[in-house]
Amino acid sequence: MTLVINNLKKRFDEHRAVDGITLTVGKGEIFGMLGANGAGKTTSFRMILGLIDPTEGFVTWDAERLSYKRTKLVGYLPEERGLFPKLTVKEQLIYLMRLKGMKKPDIIREIRHWLQRFQVPEYENKRIEELSKGNQQKIQFMAAVIHKPDLLILDEPFSGLDPVNADMLKEAVLDIQREGTTIVFSSHQMNNVEELCEDIIMLKHGKAVLQGNLRDIKRSYGMKTITIKADYELDFLKNIKGVLNVDKNKDGAAINVESESIAEEIFKEVANSGFVRKFEVEEPSLHDIFIDHAGGDSDE
Repeated sequence: MTLVINNLKKRFDEHRAVDGITLTVGKGEIFGMLGANGAGKTTSFRMILGLIDPTEGFVTWDAERLSYKRTKLVGYLPEERGLFPKLTVKEQLIYLMRLKGMKKPDIIREIRHWLQRFQVPEYENKRIEELSKGNQQKIQFMAAVIHKPDLLILDEPFSGLDPVNADMLKEAVLDIQREGTTIVFSSHQMNNVEELCEDIIMLKHGKAVLQGNLRDIKRSYGMKTITIKADYELDFLKNIKGVLNVDKNKDGAAINVESESIAEEIFKEVANSGFVRKFEVEEPSLHDIFIDHAGGDSDE
């Protein structure tokens, strides 16, 4: 089973929300879709799900277009959360999973399994409005996965979660992947993308500005980061040609340079200036790459 997106475009009057993206995601992969607010991610997700029609291009899952009759194959966590505040957790999830064709005893068993996994078994009979935003997020995630979908779309799944709950959700995503589910998700938290994804697409104004295997992208990227720990000021390194940025910290600095070849000159300069406790040349983080490509983008 493969998700295929071919030359996907969506216009709203004269505005191009999505402008010709093409990608393929295979069974059991986790694929990251990145971009600033308004880059076209949510519109792309809605076209994948068949909630809105593309202006041009097409999307298929297992060689067919997704539609309501295939809804049980798909799980969707929207960025805008949509739970009924007056219903209890159990009432909410039974209602939603019945729409997916599940039987009530199976739903209740899965609800209790997931509440236990998320360390909130006491929430089964609590109303949604009684829960914190983070715990509502857990329930929304459960609504996307209890029916064991083949394709899972997660729009900003880690938004609003503290580090402990984010790690809990991350482990759940990985376990679902191991069971064979294909996952496409967006996130503004680049560390989560780096930990989960092998392949990514980065959108800006609806167009792909970067796409491919994340490891290959980082290795081939010209910009490198040099981490230096020293007991003296490193501001003077800003004057070296090819240095893009010097970000000072209490132990030294992280320095962005145009290419790895600049590192040798920087090493000579710091070695001649005093004792250096650490000097390390690293591939750029996805955060650095994101800022370089999508920085300054704004809402549509």
